[in-house]
Amino acid sequence: MTENQIEFAVEKNNLYREESFTDLKTVLIRCLTPTNPDGTVDESREKVFIGHTQLMSPQGPLPLQAPLEAATLSEAIEKFPEAMHKAMAEMIENVKKIQQEQEKAKQEEESRILMPGR
Repeated sequence: MTENQIEFAVEKNNLYREESFTDLKTVLIRCLTPTNPDGTVDESREKVFIGHTQLMSPQGPLPLQAPLEAATLSEAIEKFPEAMHKAMAEMIENVKKIQQEQEKAKQEEESRILMPGR
């Protein structure tokens, strides 16, 4: 792909101003406020809140992120713990599925190996 094939167009009707709120420990809440191309708030669209945190694992930090169904920062703060628990459960379930798929693939591969003299 050449540099002339890459499109760097801005979606002027989908602009948001981003603010971050943190407790300086584990919580980060991003608030995306819809804006018009002139920078004024677009009242026809709702704010978007996204929660972020990290879990420590033996392999290092694991980022967790989840949308927060909220209209205000106060609501986002209230909904943060439940959203992170749900995101963590989904992440654990996905990891288990991947491990099962890898184990199944390994077993299938081992069953195809022909041992001479057996």
